[in-house]
Amino acid sequence: MEYVKAIGYRWRFAAGIYAASTLYLLFQGGKTALMLFMIINVLIVYLILGRWSGIGRITGGRRLVHGQSKDLTLAAGTRLEVELKFHIPGFWPIPYVLVRERLLRKGGNDMPFEVSFVPDFKRSGKVSYLTPPLQRGYYHFSPTVCSTRDIFGLFEHNGQFESVEQFRVLPQTVSIRSWNQMHRGMKGPYSHAASPRSAKETTQLNGVRDYLYGDKLSRIHWNATAKTGEWKSKEFEREAMPRSVLILDRYAGAYAKLEQFELAVSIAASLFDFGLRRETAMGLVSIGSTPDVYPPRSAPDQRNAVMNHLVGVASDGEAPIYRALRQASTLLAPGSIAVIISPQGGDEIVKAMQWLDRTGLVPCLIHLKEAEATGAAAESWQRIVRNHGWPLYSVRDLQELPVVLEGGSLNATV
Repeated sequence: MEYVKAIGYRWRFAAGIYAASTLYLLFQGGKTALMLFMIINVLIVYLILGRWSGIGRITGGRRLVHGQSKDLTLAAGTRLEVELKFHIPGFWPIPYVLVRERLLRKGGNDMPFEVSFVPDFKRSGKVSYLTPPLQRGYYHFSPTVCSTRDIFGLFEHNGQFESVEQFRVLPQTVSIRSWNQMHRGMKGPYSHAASPRSAKETTQLNGVRDYLYGDKLSRIHWNATAKTGEWKSKEFEREAMPRSVLILDRYAGAYAKLEQFELAVSIAASLFDFGLRRETAMGLVSIGSTPDVYPPRSAPDQRNAVMNHLVGVASDGEAPIYRALRQASTLLAPGSIAVIISPQGGDEIVKAMQWLDRTGLVPCLIHLKEAEATGAAAESWQRIVRNHGWPLYSVRDLQELPVVLEGGSLNATV
């Protein structure tokens, strides 16, 4: 509305100058009045023809650049370079072009950007800008708005184009070299439950291998056999030993700061990558506004599915960790290592680990510890966890995670 009013004022201002020059010519006369009147007419024609400058039919394209890699795989905290190319049809001179666009994050804040360029003789131009460090999530661009003004800055002419570019920013991860808890799970109190399962093959097809003498007829991969001319058999995925399930606490009341939940998501992503590198069947239980469960598997597509979930996950749970686990009791298979990632403590976390223990899982806790979270109350529930022999790892920062896990102590705290 204000923009429309400003345009009206400017047109009235131009009309006033034109009327004054006309009256000056009529009543004063002379060469000076005539010359002034002609100049005013030329300027008025210039201002009117600016509407057909071609900016309304501008075309362009966008290219996203991240370092030297062609694979646009971004992690939280990285910057993205955006390159824009433009072409303006027509011939009317344009002094400059102002480019405005917004980077939209699903469920988050928008980031506005504004750059400018001067068109060359071919009425083309190129600009680039660098985004601030990006947060985890899904992103897309709004339509790009291009505008220009006349040489007097009185009137603005706009045009826009839309180049659909969508990308995702993965959670920040840290490399973990080793974790003794994985080895302990093979020899834990429920290893007798995990071992028979690990010896079985699942129904998940994991590839094709050469035929071995004794393979059943049902195992033969007929399509691969026909294509290669050699006998090929189906290779099914075996359940790794031990299986690990990450339990991401999404209770909204447990996270005082957004950074704390981002730390929990990053820890889950780092542990998931570590487990898959060790060919361990990894699963995820993420209970928030909707229960999202990924049964333990070691297939490559398991990582893509879990990472897609972690990119957009939010702390929108309404139930504390113990009640959330009780609601998901049918989703947790006995014999697995259950790694809880949570900032909760006290009786709530003790009851959750006790319930996991009774259910037949091997409980483990990665506690997101705040700097001020100390005192007798905190030491009390942690002492209970240690007395039961359950691993407890306290982490304040993502960079501490490898140090804590690789320390070798099963009841490590930092």
